Amino acid sequence: MSTIQEQAINTIRILSAEGVQKANSGHPGLPMGAAPMAFELWANHLNHNPKNPKWDNRDRFILSAGHGSMLVYSLLHLFGYGLEIEDLKNFRQWDSLTPGHPEFGHTVGIETTTGPLGAGFATGIGMAMAEAHLATKFNKDKYPIVDHYTYAIVGDGCLMEGVTAEAASLAGTLALDKFIAFYDSNQISIEGSTDLAFTEDVAKRFEAYHWQVLEVEDGNDSVAIGKAIEEAKANTEQPSLIIVKTKIGFGCPAKEGKASAHGEPLGQENLIATKENLGMPVDKEFYVSEEVQTYINQLAAKGAETEDAWNTLFDDYKKAYPELAAQYEKDMNGFIDVEALDAKDFWTYDEKPNATRATSGQVIQKLVKIIPNLFGGSADLAPSTKTWMNDQGEFSKDNYAGKNIHFGVRELSMTAMGNGLAIHGGLVAFTSTFFVFSDYMKPMIRLAALMGLPHTFVLTHDSIGVGEDGPTHQPIEQLASLRTIPNLVTFRPADAKEVAAGWYFAVTNKKQPTALILTRQNVGFYEKSGKDALKGGYILIDSEKATPDVILMASGSEVGQIVEAAEMLKKDGIDARVVSMPSMELFNAQSDEYKESVLPKDVRKRVAMEAARTFGWCQYVGLDGKVIGLDRFGASAPGEKVYEELGMTAQAVVEAVKAL
Repeated sequence: MSTIQEQAINTIRILSAEGVQKANSGHPGLPMGAAPMAFELWANHLNHNPKNPKWDNRDRFILSAGHGSMLVYSLLHLFGYGLEIEDLKNFRQWDSLTPGHPEFGHTVGIETTTGPLGAGFATGIGMAMAEAHLATKFNKDKYPIVDHYTYAIVGDGCLMEGVTAEAASLAGTLALDKFIAFYDSNQISIEGSTDLAFTEDVAKRFEAYHWQVLEVEDGNDSVAIGKAIEEAKANTEQPSLIIVKTKIGFGCPAKEGKASAHGEPLGQENLIATKENLGMPVDKEFYVSEEVQTYINQLAAKGAETEDAWNTLFDDYKKAYPELAAQYEKDMNGFIDVEALDAKDFWTYDEKPNATRATSGQVIQKLVKIIPNLFGGSADLAPSTKTWMNDQGEFSKDNYAGKNIHFGVRELSMTAMGNGLAIHGGLVAFTSTFFVFSDYMKPMIRLAALMGLPHTFVLTHDSIGVGEDGPTHQPIEQLASLRTIPNLVTFRPADAKEVAAGWYFAVTNKKQPTALILTRQNVGFYEKSGKDALKGGYILIDSEKATPDVILMASGSEVGQIVEAAEMLKKDGIDARVVSMPSMELFNAQSDEYKESVLPKDVRKRVAMEAARTFGWCQYVGLDGKVIGLDRFGASAPGEKVYEELGMTAQAVVEAVKAL
């Protein structure tokens, strides 16, 4: 290792430790141990341009062990991404650019939000899937316009989490050679030695996943790390895991190699001793020498040259393949043909009763003709969730051009990988499973919402209408659970045109994920449904009086019950307004005037029905109203019988209205 390179690495170590010390909170151990591998990657192998952090063909870097965030913040500062010393000093403080764990969209240069261990690893594999698909779609001989790697640093905790096992298994099956992970193997967890709970042979496990496994015995040997990276890149048949043996808290005499270096400040005395040990100025805080900064500036400048070369290549590509280049630019810019979505055909469906999952399947076949970069799949349930795109092929190691992804029974990692597809750019991503299994997806749905990703979740078999499969497969609390996630739109359509509206919103919205909640059982077809569903709630059938006697509300399949109830009430002289409420989030986002026009305050007699927990409906029915829902799990029987036995009927609505 050159002297100047060693100085740069030690600068990263001390900046990281000082940021944690000043905040009196954080994790100095990982940055101090992993600094050599991170710097070797950034300095000599990572194609990136700090002057244009969003360059399409940049390599992606992910710190999956996000608690070590001061490592990436130090790198972003030194390489000129716009993080200043003051930002490092404000680590973990209110409104700073250096939050406790890296946040996508908040700090320039952060490729994905990490912190929940293993999430970054799985998300990165999604990015590698995107790269493989887009490369096959757009690259031509002599024009590798999509040609980049995704790198991730993972820790012991990441590899203990099941999400990495799921994702690694699929990555090996797909032979995603452009994904390279560094395992910071320091043998320390929060509670002590990893031997307490993690004694497996990681190398053999990843070899069993069909990965290339490389080992670096000395985490400070930058030359060996560099050789391992080049060897990983040379393997075009497998993803690679580089196991790097490190010492947590390297350089701190009192804490090196100890659990106490993991998640607490070193302490001022130990920080001084570490500076002395590493040959850094003791009397200066957040110090970067002029020599180190000049050296890193020269390294960073190479990124601009690399991008310039790519820009020249792309200019030539546009001349040689103008149509492909135009499509590439449209896809990478997120273009959606809204005119085609507004056309009559997109909103026209058979009026016979049908399951909303089936109608969603019909919508998908229309969408794939309008959106050529629609890309996604299911957790081994495409025939049931109706998410297979006809004539589009399957994404596999033998056919990266295919648009249908077989994620296997891996709901958690599927969702993380779908997030990676959405983050990468150039694709309109969706993932799918049964609604009850959204519980397996929840942590990654939450991250999608936190990052504001346009990732669509197609969740079918949405209620007790699942019937014979019984309570293990009948969602009860899941609707309420998803509706509590900030920045997630949950959309439960009542008929075919509402399904089209849900998909319309999902593919045109660029700022948040959408969960489409779809039935297994047939639902009706309503003349006045359609685009108004984009408002979240609307009058499906209005009362004959200027002021209705009662307002009935429901979502999804239960709209059928309130429509029937309104007809029954009419015979008894009670005039009802029927409101379909596919999305509480979208309705709540409407103007006060619109909400008043649908739910006028002077009509206090209101009944809502949903075959799920009643949480959330009280905001619409008020203190005088009634919510008909479920306070128990379902049962195994034909769906109609379960609805009847659990009181999800039109008659129950009528009785509730009369009781009011």
